[in-house]
Amino acid sequence: MATMTSLIGLINKIQRACTVLGDHGGEGLSLWEALPSVAVVGGQSSGKSSVLESVVGRDFLPRGSGIVTRRPLVLQLHKTEDGQQEYAEFLHLPRKRFTDFAAVRKEIADETDRITGKSKQISNVPIHLSIYSPNVVNLTLIDLPGLTKVAVEGQPETIVQDIENMVRSYVEKPNCIILAISPANQDIATSDAIKIAREVDPSGERTFGVVTKLDLMDKGTNAVDVLEGRQYRLQHPWVGIVNRSQADINKNVDMIAARRKEREYFETSPEYGHLAHKMGSEYLAKLLSQHLEQVIRQKIPSIIALINKTIDELNAELDRIGRPIAVDSGAQLYTILEMCRAFDKVFKEHLDGGRPGGDRIYGVFDHQLPAALKKLPFDRHLNSKNVQRIVTEADGYQPHLIAPEQGYRRLIEGSIGYFKGPAEASVDAVHFVLKELVRKSIAETEELKRFPTLQNDIATAANEALERFREESRKTVLRLVDMESSYLTVEFFRKIHLEPEKNPNGPPNSNRNAPPPNMDNYTDNHLRKIGSNVNAYINMVCDTLKNTIPKAVVYCQVREAKRSLLNHFYVHVGKKEKEKLGAMLDEDPALMERRNQIAKRLELYKQARDDIDSVAWR
Repeated sequence: MATMTSLIGLINKIQRACTVLGDHGGEGLSLWEALPSVAVVGGQSSGKSSVLESVVGRDFLPRGSGIVTRRPLVLQLHKTEDGQQEYAEFLHLPRKRFTDFAAVRKEIADETDRITGKSKQISNVPIHLSIYSPNVVNLTLIDLPGLTKVAVEGQPETIVQDIENMVRSYVEKPNCIILAISPANQDIATSDAIKIAREVDPSGERTFGVVTKLDLMDKGTNAVDVLEGRQYRLQHPWVGIVNRSQADINKNVDMIAARRKEREYFETSPEYGHLAHKMGSEYLAKLLSQHLEQVIRQKIPSIIALINKTIDELNAELDRIGRPIAVDSGAQLYTILEMCRAFDKVFKEHLDGGRPGGDRIYGVFDHQLPAALKKLPFDRHLNSKNVQRIVTEADGYQPHLIAPEQGYRRLIEGSIGYFKGPAEASVDAVHFVLKELVRKSIAETEELKRFPTLQNDIATAANEALERFREESRKTVLRLVDMESSYLTVEFFRKIHLEPEKNPNGPPNSNRNAPPPNMDNYTDNHLRKIGSNVNAYINMVCDTLKNTIPKAVVYCQVREAKRSLLNHFYVHVGKKEKEKLGAMLDEDPALMERRNQIAKRLELYKQARDDIDSVAWR
């Protein structure tokens, strides 16, 4: 069975760790908020500070008019063995012990001013103070700014609502125990603390009522009805407190002596004597400590569930944004290569159909290239007038004897030259698609998103490779076109020569073997025949190139992009020094800060889980 000391000490330890990481509580769901705590709530001048000092047995809180408590004070009390020296420690001064409690008071004021300045504004960033003493019980209290109804000079107009909002952010949490401080010399119905407690805890199961200044009530009046729960009922007993008088404070009356005087007051009081055994600051501290231990025991299963759930979420977030990179060059090089492989995988998925985009390459071959070939100006190049001009120029000073072979060759070569434009356009179109797929693949590679410098380096290397592939592809397709010009398919023309020439004015077999007329006797019909023969041959070449150009483009560009897009980059990276490798893995500072925060929170939650597991709380 876990001891009260171990359970409350465990919660104290986790609270301190939360605060170091900026988890202050009072702001949404957090581990700090899941931890049971006791919030001290009361109006200004309700005796709230005196109650805390009575519980501690030390005069250590700043005093003055107006709002003295301007930041939450997380007060963690640790009971030590009798005879040991009392001392205090602040979380923001972890290696400094305070044995002079006047210095503790000054440090609280100075630390408050460090965040809020000398103004009278408030801040939700808590001050953590641990007090080790044989005169305390194990207990944690959160002293909140006193509720007020009017802003005084030097305070913002919103101070009343600001304080109430801060107090509510603590007391509305289901794991918060409310210590509502009300002065006996005021009507309990108008108590600021009871009013807010009633709103957030209408059943009263989380509220402990404390009545202060019982000795200052008008003669003939008492607070018995309140203390016995007849005027306002709570699930827990009311506790009466007698504070030190202002004269005692001015005389620096010892707090231990004040406790003794308080006990004597209740034991000798005709009104409260029957309640003396459950009155006073010592009884209040024990009551709260026992109840806090009970609540902690009840809440630990839900705290563990929250911790495990948050650990899973933080691990998933770290996996999403990427784990920290080791600093040695081998690990950095491995990381870079892993990033490249991840990009290469996405890029290949685009090409192979696993992701959209690769189909655009097929669109170049199936639509763009045929459309460009259809628009080539063969009709103009092979009209009768141009045919006659080229054939005549090819014959030179001596006309051909049988057929204008040189004229045919020039007409064919000139026509084939037109194919170079669509061929190069196909190369450029596929190049554009590949560049776009590189850009998309980099954007879609989750592992790369954290490394903007590496993204740029990969994009640069990939685009340089694509440029090399484009140049090789351009040379290849132009070579295909040139090959069609360098060696004509003779069989095509032999078949044409053997075909009977249609003569609409004579019998089908007439003039079958007659030689073609002399150039001087060329008719438009014969010139059209030459143009038609050349056009037929060009159509055959067009069909061939329509098939071979895509093959060449895919072989030189797409295939190479899949096989060796980053080969040069790998060689270049392998030669880099450690500093340059680290520069390539330079991350967005905001992302690095986010990862550091997640890693610290993850460490906090894991440590909290280990600490809870180490305590046999069941």
